[in-house]
Amino acid sequence: MERLKRVFRPKPKQPDYQSVSASDNVTAMECSSLLQDDKDVAPFSWIEYGIFALLGMAMLWAWNMFLAATPYFQLRFQDDVWISQNFQSAILTISTLTNLCAVFILTNIQETASYPFRINLALVINVVVFLLLTTSTSAFLYVSSLQYFIFILAMVACASWGAGLIQNGAFAFAASFGRSEYMQAVMAGQGVAGVLPPLAQIFSVLAVPASHAPNDPEQEASGDGDDRAGGSGGGSTSALIYFLTAVVVSLVTLAAFIPLVRRHVRAAEARAMAASVGSVDSGAEPHRRRAVSPLTLLRKLHWLAAAVAVCFAASMFFPVFTGKIFSLRYMPRDDDDDDAATSVPRLFQPAAFIPLAFFVWNLGDLSGRMATSLPFSLRSRPPLLFAVAVARLAWLPMYLLCNIGGRGAAVPSDLFYLVVVQFVFGLTNGWLGASCMMAGAEWVDDGEREAAGGFMGLCLVAGLSLGSILSFSVANI
Repeated sequence: MERLKRVFRPKPKQPDYQSVSASDNVTAMECSSLLQDDKDVAPFSWIEYGIFALLGMAMLWAWNMFLAATPYFQLRFQDDVWISQNFQSAILTISTLTNLCAVFILTNIQETASYPFRINLALVINVVVFLLLTTSTSAFLYVSSLQYFIFILAMVACASWGAGLIQNGAFAFAASFGRSEYMQAVMAGQGVAGVLPPLAQIFSVLAVPASHAPNDPEQEASGDGDDRAGGSGGGSTSALIYFLTAVVVSLVTLAAFIPLVRRHVRAAEARAMAASVGSVDSGAEPHRRRAVSPLTLLRKLHWLAAAVAVCFAASMFFPVFTGKIFSLRYMPRDDDDDDAATSVPRLFQPAAFIPLAFFVWNLGDLSGRMATSLPFSLRSRPPLLFAVAVARLAWLPMYLLCNIGGRGAAVPSDLFYLVVVQFVFGLTNGWLGASCMMAGAEWVDDGEREAAGGFMGLCLVAGLSLGSILSFSVANI
């Protein structure tokens, strides 16, 4: 009966013509993707997902390159005992504080913010910084340790300011699309940036003949040998490759980001035009970006903000422990036993085992970030995410059960250390961190998405800064 009624019901009169949009460069596909179910949600695109993943890689690639180049820095600073012992802490402090200041300032600049411009500027800064670092591996090799130390800290500060720009810009830009998958892509890209450098370091160590590789971690750390600046040795070549790779990653990301920005601008123009037409018909003013107070966002996102801060604060302890834990198959060389270390397979010597532990943690982190695409999710229950973040602190004492400093382990198993401690701790970091960042845009109004993305990025960086400071409490363990 209802079908018959619809057939005989008179149809509404159609207009003789339809107005044509004044913007001819907005395609039908783009216009149709602007609004779905009365929300500014664009259709999912794997190309856009890949570009956001590249942004995530570029965001952390610089930091991971500084970590990967640590052996090279040890060679350059070997003439100054204080610098060689403290340069890592100095780099960590300058990086996190500069990054936190940058994100805090940028988060409070919203009305006039151009997030694509911030991303582009960050990538350009990365290119310049790492071109200078690449040049430093073959030029100015015999400057004093203090001069090179000042140069490195200046480069760290510039790269960290760029990291703040791209963190604020990428999280806000991804949130503006209204698709949580793109936020997950940024987090997954960060995970990839953590996996590749230690993997490359493992291969580089295994590729060097055993007779040319230091077996004693203290010898490796002090850089004993004739290669004063690493200019003629493998250290300089490895550092050049690390730094040049960061340049390539930034350039590729910059090239891939351009078409995404163009499409987003066209979509924004179409959205603005549709809003202006609607406002004329209804007598309302067209929608404009409005500043959102951090306190407003904190009231809406307090559970998520606290969860992501606690999550990354706890994770900053893992690099301190990882650099001090040896394989149980490795025994530090004694004066009366020169073959104790050389008889151990290269993979279990500190030069390869420590990067292996970093790789396993980052592999777990990447797996956790990718696992957020599975149907199971706690994004609809922020208090539970915060509870998981707090419960995760109980995992830190597990490192004390491992072979710290070669003094023996309460649980005598490398598999326990790598799988149960490292992989699981990284897995929970990736899953929890990505879940919180994805949920941030889901618990605010549509007009607050960009601000929420930047705010959650600020909380993430605040957690990193807090964790880096607290990690000094276990530096001498």
